[in-house]
Amino acid sequence: MSEPTSLTYPPTEPAEPSAPSGSSSRDGSVWPSLAEIEAARVRVSKAAQVTPMESSRFLSDIIGSPVFMKCENLQRTGSYKIRGAYNRISSLTDEEKARGVVAASAGNHAQGVAFAARELGIKATIFMPIGVPLPKLQATRHYGADVILRGHSVEEALRAAAEFSQSTGAVVIPPFDHIDVVMGQATLGLEILDQVPDADTVVVPIGGGGLISGIASAVKQRAAAEGRTIRVIGVQAANAAAYPPSLEAGEPVEIITSPTIADGIQVSRPGVLNFEIIHELVDEVVTVTEADTARALLLLLERAKQVVEPAGAVGVAAMLSGQVKNAGTTVVVLSGGNIDPLLMQRVISHGLAASERYLKLRIMLPDRPGQLARTAEIVAEANANVVEVQHTRHGKGLQISQVELELHIETRGPDHRELVVAKLRDAGYDLRIEQ
Repeated sequence: MSEPTSLTYPPTEPAEPSAPSGSSSRDGSVWPSLAEIEAARVRVSKAAQVTPMESSRFLSDIIGSPVFMKCENLQRTGSYKIRGAYNRISSLTDEEKARGVVAASAGNHAQGVAFAARELGIKATIFMPIGVPLPKLQATRHYGADVILRGHSVEEALRAAAEFSQSTGAVVIPPFDHIDVVMGQATLGLEILDQVPDADTVVVPIGGGGLISGIASAVKQRAAAEGRTIRVIGVQAANAAAYPPSLEAGEPVEIITSPTIADGIQVSRPGVLNFEIIHELVDEVVTVTEADTARALLLLLERAKQVVEPAGAVGVAAMLSGQVKNAGTTVVVLSGGNIDPLLMQRVISHGLAASERYLKLRIMLPDRPGQLARTAEIVAEANANVVEVQHTRHGKGLQISQVELELHIETRGPDHRELVVAKLRDAGYDLRIEQ
């Protein structure tokens, strides 16, 4: 499920903005100044942790230069969202705080708002869609928010939140399209350069654009103050990539998204403020496939021992798919780690298949004793492991004297996969490889 996108929240202009060198700002830049971001860091430090920066040898080998991972998956509430939510809520007037806050979300934004409101002693009401994953629902309630299930999509929950705001006076906390939210996310950019001062490139996931617009605002200005440049690359899921057509059109464009495992960045229209900042400051936006993302999540689990949600792994996916080149010292942001265990199970299977380490076969066998044992023996001789078996006499197209065997086999990679298939075919079996 995506974060809400159907209402626009008017951004407030930053005071006395400071434009990065080389930018073509309009009537004063729309991004926050370094002084504002530093002030936000003082506020945000009361709730957010300084998350670890881990070096990654396996990613360094892939792109040919040093790579570091900024582990916001280890942040309180499991994602960077606490930064923007806390900065926005702490910036409210006493009268606004007394009215409480309201938000709509199916995931990380809900938890960030709930946690921030609890820390500040403010009543929070969160509208979530019916059918939201149970771990996210439980976590949001655990942080003290009054959770109301409404509708079957985030858009319906958002409309309910807007109605609630109008009837009660509660202040709506947007997920990305507000200057205070951008300032909060920008504190992550300051941390990145504190931890990796010589970073040449920063790779960041993009949904609505709050995170990357904040990070770009911080790192571009600090680098300019040091007399150097830094490259910022944004990454979107190919099934929900609103920024490439928007940047081409020169204005936010709404798209029809397709289902994606990276549901945390499934946003159909860029934020208005976020688009302006990204248009000015972000150097490149690339997209990654579902298979790329699944492979990245699996690699992070196996090699980095990091539990990362699909939306948080798209930066690594861009590296694996060869879209981050000539990057120099690179920081990739792992933006969140809130993944439903059931989704993780499916994504791991998808990642194994994408890495050609999981093979699904359908084999037509004569219906007589010993055939199942013989196929298992051939697979074992090839040193592969059968993880699941389905055996039926009722498959479509089967002859009366045939049965269909479905084998799920774990292999060690493309060459081993081809060896298993070749051995079965050499034994005379008619088989079909399933995707």
